[in-house]
Amino acid sequence: MKKRYIIATSVIGILIISYGFVGNYFYNFALNPKEEKEFLQDNPNLGESEAVSALVAEENELLDITFSDTNIPSQENIVSEDNLTLNANVYENNNADHKWAIVAHGYTSNSTQMTRWIRNFYDKGYSVLAPDLRGHGESEGDYIGMGWDDRKDMLQWIDTIIEKDPDAEIALFGISMGGATVMMTSGETLPDNVKVIVEDCGYTSVMDVFTYQLDDLFNLPPFPVMNAANTITKIRAGYDLNDASAIDQVSKSTTPMLFIHGEADSFVPFEMLDEVYRAAKVDKERLVIPGAEHGQAENVDPELYWKTVWGFVDNYM
Repeated sequence: MKKRYIIATSVIGILIISYGFVGNYFYNFALNPKEEKEFLQDNPNLGESEAVSALVAEENELLDITFSDTNIPSQENIVSEDNLTLNANVYENNNADHKWAIVAHGYTSNSTQMTRWIRNFYDKGYSVLAPDLRGHGESEGDYIGMGWDDRKDMLQWIDTIIEKDPDAEIALFGISMGGATVMMTSGETLPDNVKVIVEDCGYTSVMDVFTYQLDDLFNLPPFPVMNAANTITKIRAGYDLNDASAIDQVSKSTTPMLFIHGEADSFVPFEMLDEVYRAAKVDKERLVIPGAEHGQAENVDPELYWKTVWGFVDNYM
């Protein structure tokens, strides 16, 4: 009997250690901002044509030069609910007439890589606040929020704008993880100042997109890997991957929303667009860009992209 007990205890101990090892490995792989995300390099689901790459590089260089020379941003900081100092660049526009946009970047990116979107809102007469999401850029944080904890931070950035300009009319825009962030923010109680939301290639939920990537990168089923990763996430980051649902949040939203996705997106699967779009019970529109891979809709067809954005946003601002 004692021998059986020792064996059973040993097996349980090995399983617990293995569970923790697996959970920590995949937590660090996806959510630890200090770990290099090698899976993003040469990822076929993030590919783009050489022509598009060259064009974007050239245009971004020109935008960085012309925009930064004439419009040096001010710095704003907030302290999050969990005592992180978060940074944003603020481009105040003298011709804004109380129009503001909050522009949220994607996974492993930062506000300085959102020049194209910042510039388009600014040239349209908006002041722009571009935050570094927690764990990115100049913002503190030892984990990536994937939009879930970031939604609470977005509420504080909204309040920051209203403190500056009580009559502000605010548009929320986000791409990829930033798209998920603004969708997750949409389900919170928002002030009347927030008039419209635009999301570009955001995912349905964190659990969905991680499960998809687990299969795509490792050919592994969700059980028990995602269970272990979620346990560690709750311990180390303090949130539950199962709670982090853009679908659930969008379904509670009362703010008009434009959904954008590239038809060739295989990193955040194109099919996720239908799920978040169906969940929305607000004034809504969708834009599909044929041939556009992840995050490339604006690059592939900028004329249609911005014509659709302004055609929707101008109805509410």
